[in-house]
Amino acid sequence: MQRFITRWDLDKTYLRSHFDTLSELVNAALETVEQKRTVPGATAVLRALGASGGKVHILSGSPRQMRSKLEAKLGLDGVSFDELTLKPNLSNLLRLRFSALRDQLGYKLPELLEARVRDERGMGRTRALREVLVGDDSESDAFVYSLYADLCAGNVGAAELERVLEAGELPTRAILRCRRALSELERRAAIDCILIHLDAQTPPSLFLRYGPRLVPFFNYLQAAFVLLERGFLNGAATLRIASEFLAKYGFSPDTVGRSYADLTRRGHATHEAPRLLEQALGAPDAALPDASRAELEQVVHSMQLPGEILAPLSRAPRLDYVELAALHRGGKNRRRPGQRFF
Repeated sequence: MQRFITRWDLDKTYLRSHFDTLSELVNAALETVEQKRTVPGATAVLRALGASGGKVHILSGSPRQMRSKLEAKLGLDGVSFDELTLKPNLSNLLRLRFSALRDQLGYKLPELLEARVRDERGMGRTRALREVLVGDDSESDAFVYSLYADLCAGNVGAAELERVLEAGELPTRAILRCRRALSELERRAAIDCILIHLDAQTPPSLFLRYGPRLVPFFNYLQAAFVLLERGFLNGAATLRIASEFLAKYGFSPDTVGRSYADLTRRGHATHEAPRLLEQALGAPDAALPDASRAELEQVVHSMQLPGEILAPLSRAPRLDYVELAALHRGGKNRRRPGQRFF
């Protein structure tokens, strides 16, 4: 039985792809499956979440016309998924809806709410279905995911949602879909963790207003540590991910220790990870690469070294989602200095 849900973006979260200009969109569509590159460690973490009992829902802004290539890429990476939702960008282009090509609120929010309703019906409402959301810092994932989380939890009501949708200038169809899904939603705290990959190296401090639920991370080993401490991954799975970083991405035990120390400094780690990893290393049936065991022991030791420890992040002040919707209207958040769009 699936224990939780994990919803992932693809571009800049799983794949090293960029759709900020029309030429980039065309180039991405023309790439072969073999040319598509993944973010280091993303495959290992996504596979581990699926193997740990997570339903995998990939919700991407990639065009629907890329479905066959994306399915082939995920299959090549050994990633199994339950749902793959892509954006109708060709339809938007043909209808001259250029703002819709970039807009994320009008695309992702109704998809998230409707998917949650489907999951509650299919997986049962008698238990709280926990969710992990994974996105990046180049679009509006932090904003949309947080709004979705607060809608699920009942922290944002129907009246406030109407003001948010108006400020975001969503098309009528998207507004109707959000209204309908919200009316059918079981309102409970469900989103445990929002992970934001810092693809554009955005300073993590800019995400502090979103509170402890949202964790910006620089590499997927950091994401694995957060997922371990929050109960979505076990120690053995996390050690296998660490082994991959040691063997494939040039990490040393000290580098791993510094990555974990960065999480503790920012208040996103509880210091439980070293203990859980040590337990997994000592398990008689631990399925770990023999060649890396000594290095993994050094990894655990480096994570136990004393360092600056901050108190856990406190509850964030209430977000002004109306203001955020206006800020992100039409995908304006994706603009880079000096860059023109479409």
